[in-house]
Amino acid sequence: MSCTIIVGGFFGDEGKGKIVAHVAHKDKPTIISRGGVGPNAGHTVQVGEKEYGVRMIPSGFVYPDARLFIGTGVLVNPDVLRQEIEYVGVEGRIFVDGRCSIIEPKHIEQDKADAYLSKKIGTTGTGCGPANVDRVQRIAQQAKDNPELAKYTIDVPLEINQALDRGENVILEGTQGFGISLYFGTYPFVTSKDTSASQIAADNGVGPTRIDDVIVVFKAYPTRVGEGPFGTEMTREESHALGIEEFGTVTHRERRIGCWDGTMARYSAMINGCTIAAITGIDNVDEACYGATEYEQLTEKAKEFLRKAEEDIGVPIKLISTGPEMSQIIDLR
Repeated sequence: MSCTIIVGGFFGDEGKGKIVAHVAHKDKPTIISRGGVGPNAGHTVQVGEKEYGVRMIPSGFVYPDARLFIGTGVLVNPDVLRQEIEYVGVEGRIFVDGRCSIIEPKHIEQDKADAYLSKKIGTTGTGCGPANVDRVQRIAQQAKDNPELAKYTIDVPLEINQALDRGENVILEGTQGFGISLYFGTYPFVTSKDTSASQIAADNGVGPTRIDDVIVVFKAYPTRVGEGPFGTEMTREESHALGIEEFGTVTHRERRIGCWDGTMARYSAMINGCTIAAITGIDNVDEACYGATEYEQLTEKAKEFLRKAEEDIGVPIKLISTGPEMSQIIDLR
């Protein structure tokens, strides 16, 4: 039996989707279940030449032998869910907890019309904040009350815990990043709930004693979309000179790029209870590392970066991403 949580250690966009996909293919879980806020975070997974961007279903869908769940704590937009089920072809594999709250059209309208949220905070306009307000006020619609979702609804915590009782492997997949946690992030420039590993466990109804590993994903060059403090941010000219130019999966806004932040990485690892660290974008540190699948193939420049990062984090780095494609990874677990 193994229950692994995978979360982002910086501001999101760390490459969690790629890490989830790799770990799923190696660890062969029977269930991959999503926690987090809702469809305001996108995950990109590249398999060969095909690139998938999803924001509602777990990014581990690329592993075909797992059932896919959306945990109790997640907000569900039925339209986005339906589109993604058709887009990636997971009908019959995807299930939603009946207690998930629903994002309604009014929530999206409120999100976009609110100048504080849309301009000052820089939210994604997907309705998540207003939907969570309704949830807290106990007036939200739940998935079990939505006819469109009737065939997908199950008791996610019960299914996960029974699978663990049977000795099966489970992956709990987080969204967003530690830096925009409602509790621990750069408030008020944060999302509408906590995003730490503890919250991802709670979102899925899994108690802390059942968690075996917490993989925290860090990016060699952290990025941030939207407003808010970013202590190591570089100018666009500097990032473009390094050949780094990225855009958000959901918003398509150009991501702000920063240098490695060892202080934030250590604090994030502490709050998340990190047991395994993953580093993505090592090919941005040295492009000669692109596509490497063995540690010995890395350059000395990259190895020195990893040694310093591991010292900062205080936890072994056992997953090193060397490119966007799912197979471009070094796994030292």
